[in-house]
Amino acid sequence: MKYGSVCSGIEAATVAWHELGWQPAWFSEIEKFPSQVLAHHYPHVENLGDMTFIAEKVKSYEVEAPDILVGGTPCQAFSVAGLRNSLDDDRGQLSLEFVRLANEIDSARFIRGLEPVIAIWENVPGVLNTKDNAFGCLLAGLAGEGCELQPPGGRWKNAGCVFGPSRQVVWRVLDAQHFGLAQRRKRVFVIASARTECITEILFERQGVFGDIEKSQNKGEGSASNSGIHTNRTSETVSGKTIVPPLLASHGQKKWLGNQEAFCGDYYIKHAI
Repeated sequence: MKYGSVCSGIEAATVAWHELGWQPAWFSEIEKFPSQVLAHHYPHVENLGDMTFIAEKVKSYEVEAPDILVGGTPCQAFSVAGLRNSLDDDRGQLSLEFVRLANEIDSARFIRGLEPVIAIWENVPGVLNTKDNAFGCLLAGLAGEGCELQPPGGRWKNAGCVFGPSRQVVWRVLDAQHFGLAQRRKRVFVIASARTECITEILFERQGVFGDIEKSQNKGEGSASNSGIHTNRTSETVSGKTIVPPLLASHGQKKWLGNQEAFCGDYYIKHAI
């Protein structure tokens, strides 16, 4: 399998897929530092730069139309830590550019008699509840619908699937702490394809470690008790084990900086007894 990566960063996808034998056809990254990292580790893979020019290059056969298109377009337009201008933000518009690129790749592969592309998109959970229904626009574009899709009940759930005229689309919110990382990090993963296989099996398979972590070599005491008034997480344990939350700016002297804890519902105020 060969894949094209947009908003590549330092290429987490390539690291994750290396053992599968999958090969990158090209990268797309504009920032200086990650581009230097890519050039150092993957000198044989072309960095196409700005992703907004790739669709036309695929159409004119200047760029390979790979089996897989993967990318996490900028999250700043959707994150609760930002202004949340969504599709009014140029960075938010890149989610729709991802759709356009997937469509051009499919067109090129169809002409060559190849199977449709598998598109994999990732972003923050905040994309599920923007005022302009950005997620509904993304789903509609990937599924091939003529207008934005509306969430049943007025709100997009953490998992679901859509079967449209162009593709079947499946999405699910996954938390990194359930996949071997000692940190809470929820992200929305979307997979879309016109292939005949049911792609719902990819995201809805039950695999994960449910927050379990390996035992320390040495015995130790639990976390020291807090004193005074402080913020506390609504869920501090998973499967009976203490989970250490990620460090946020608000954990310093400036409490509640950015309101991320309040918006995500993970924190509440309590008095020590």
